Amino acid sequence: MALGCIILYTLRFFRHQIRNKFGHQVEAFFVILTATQFHFLFYCTRPLPNILALGLVNLAYGYWFRGRFYAALNSLIFTTTVFRCDMLLLLCPIGLQLLLTKKVSVWGALKHCTGMALFCIGLTILVDSIMWKRLLWPEFEVFWFNSVLNKSSEWGTHAFHWYFTSALPRSLLAAFPLSLFGLFVDRRVRSFTFPVLAFILLYSKLPHKELRFIISSVPIFNLSASIASNRIYNNKKKMVWNLLFLILLGLLLMSLAGTVTSFMASYWNYPSGHALKKLHGIGFHNDTDERWVHIDTFSAMNGISRFCESDFPWRQVVEALIMLLKYVICFLKSSMRYSKEEQISLQEFQQRNFTFLINEHPVINGFKCLFIEDGFSRVRLKPGFPPIFLVKEPKVYAHGNLENQNLFSQNWPGCP
Repeated sequence: MALGCIILYTLRFFRHQIRNKFGHQVEAFFVILTATQFHFLFYCTRPLPNILALGLVNLAYGYWFRGRFYAALNSLIFTTTVFRCDMLLLLCPIGLQLLLTKKVSVWGALKHCTGMALFCIGLTILVDSIMWKRLLWPEFEVFWFNSVLNKSSEWGTHAFHWYFTSALPRSLLAAFPLSLFGLFVDRRVRSFTFPVLAFILLYSKLPHKELRFIISSVPIFNLSASIASNRIYNNKKKMVWNLLFLILLGLLLMSLAGTVTSFMASYWNYPSGHALKKLHGIGFHNDTDERWVHIDTFSAMNGISRFCESDFPWRQVVEALIMLLKYVICFLKSSMRYSKEEQISLQEFQQRNFTFLINEHPVINGFKCLFIEDGFSRVRLKPGFPPIFLVKEPKVYAHGNLENQNLFSQNWPGCP
C-alpha cells in the first residue's frame, strides 16, 4: 500500500504537468484512460525494482514537461544506478533529444549530472554492500548478466515485436490505438513519445521480455491517447469526427470490460492462498500439538506468502496496536509450522513428518485429499449478459497424513 501510494503520488505530479501544458480536458482523459488499465495499476503495488524505478520515471516526466531538464536527467540517473540499469535505454534517448534541441548543453549536463551519478553509485554500493556482506553494485551485476553475458534468455525469450504486438496492447487497451492517432493530430506530443518509442525499440533487442520492463512507458502513451481523445471530443459535432467519437466511447467501454474481467481473473489466480486460509479456518486453534504444513513450489508461486502463515483470527481484534501485539504472541505460540522445502519427490512425502500438504498433485501416497481449491484457467464467451465467463479448474489440493487419525475428526469438504 505504501508503494502504491508513492507511485500514485508521482503519477499525480505528472498529471499536474499535463494539465499545465495541455489543459484540463487532456488531464481528465489521462485519468480515465489510466483508471481503466488493469495491468498498470496492478503493477503499482508490486515491490519490484521496475516499480521502484517507475516512481522516479514519473517524476522525470513531470520535470521534463515543466522545463526542469537537469532535474529530469538526475531522476533518471538515480533510477538507472540504484533501481534498474535498463533505464539507461530511456535516459539516453531523452538526453540525446534534449541535447539536439539545445535544451541542455554537454557542459551543463556534465556539471549538473556527474555529481548525482557519483553520489548514487556510492550510495547503492554502501547500502547494498552492507546488506549483502560483500562489495556490490547490484545494477552493474544485472547489467553484466543481461547485456554483456546476454544470459537473460535463460528466463525465456520472445520475438522482437512482442512488446508492440502483445505487451503494449494488453496494458494500454483503448489507449493503444488512440496513442497512435495522437501522434498524427498533435505535433507537440511527438517530441515526448519518440524517445519512449526508441526506449522500447532498444529494449526489444533483448531476447527476454516482460511487460514490467517497459511499464514506465505507459504514462507517455496515455498522454498521447488523451490528446487524441480530447481532439475527438472537441470535434464530435462534425460528421466524420462524430463517428470517431462513437468509436472512442466503444473503446473506453471495452477497456472497462477488459479491466473488470482481468480483475476477476486475478482474484481467482491465487488458489493456494485461499487453500491455506481455508485450512486455518477449519481447525486446530485449541490444539497444542505441533503440525507441519508443506507448501510446494507451485503453491508458493500462487498466493502463499509469509503473511499467510498464521491461524490467528484477525477479524476479532479492533484496535490496531492490540491486534499487532496479539498477532505476535499468537504467531510465537502457534501450533502450525510451515515448510517450503523443494525437490521432494512424491514418494518421499510418506517418509516425512508433514501433517498437511498444499500441493498441485491430486493423489499422493500416504495422504488423503481433504479439499480442492479452484483457480482461474481461461475466459470463455457465452450467449447472454455478461458475454464473458471465467472458467475455473482445480489447481491446488490440500492433503492430510493418513497416520494422523485425529485429522479426520474434522469436517473436511473432501475431494470428488
